[in-house]
Amino acid sequence: MATGTQIRTYFQGQWHDGDIPVIRGADHGAWLGSNVFDGARYVNGLAPDLAAHCARVNRSAQALMVTPTVTREDMVRIVWDGLAAFPKEAAVYIRPMYWALDGDATAIVPLADATGFAISLEVIPMAADDATTTLTRTRFRRPVMEDAVVNAKAACLYPNNARMLAEARAKGFGNALVGDAMGNVAESATANVFMVKDGTVMTPIANGTFLSGITRARHIKNLRADGTEVVETVLTFDDFHAADEIFLSGNMHKVTPVSAFDDTQYQIGPVTRRARALYWDWARSEG
Repeated sequence: MATGTQIRTYFQGQWHDGDIPVIRGADHGAWLGSNVFDGARYVNGLAPDLAAHCARVNRSAQALMVTPTVTREDMVRIVWDGLAAFPKEAAVYIRPMYWALDGDATAIVPLADATGFAISLEVIPMAADDATTTLTRTRFRRPVMEDAVVNAKAACLYPNNARMLAEARAKGFGNALVGDAMGNVAESATANVFMVKDGTVMTPIANGTFLSGITRARHIKNLRADGTEVVETVLTFDDFHAADEIFLSGNMHKVTPVSAFDDTQYQIGPVTRRARALYWDWARSEG
């Protein structure tokens, strides 16, 4: 089922209008889960960090032993060709993806150079600046490299995220704050997470259990350049309860303020607002 509307699909060398079929029932990706994707955004004529997202989907494919077939530069060009059909004011989700077509004699290991590739463009509005979410704990945790392909943006990781999100929603919350294998905070079910305490921004240190996001890195760079101290460190759930502000960082909405973590309440604070302003100032300056 499509998430957005006004969909365009790039497949087999050309753009198509609509959400067309691109994967077959016997494709390796359909029945053995060798799918990777990435997500970028087009907003008001801008596609921030598009090249970085295109590069990452190629790295994700390699991590799943799927051979990437489109260079970063060609992928960026193809995306911009597809975006030309949308009005400048449209908010478009950009999703390049790979999947393996065939496996080896065991069927399990993807064959090199047998790769499917597509790009989906969908109109999905950005959240309003005053939109917030709430967090709760979940019994599910982020896996480690020895258990799963956590160094890729892989579709096979998302059923675990879905369990986290469904549990949080069943408890009446919008998202889950998720622990790593050691029980420290890793991220939310859908995005990286930041907290603010006494003016210092802190975020869980990348420890191999979650993707250290492209938008996360952009916020860190922007805030530091603006004179804000940003610390990547081990953080506990108690640290988040003691925070002055919390916000999520992801490609879909860039900055999502958190208004509650279980019984702890928060306001949309000045650092959260500044992080959002800095992001879009940077995006406009980069064109």
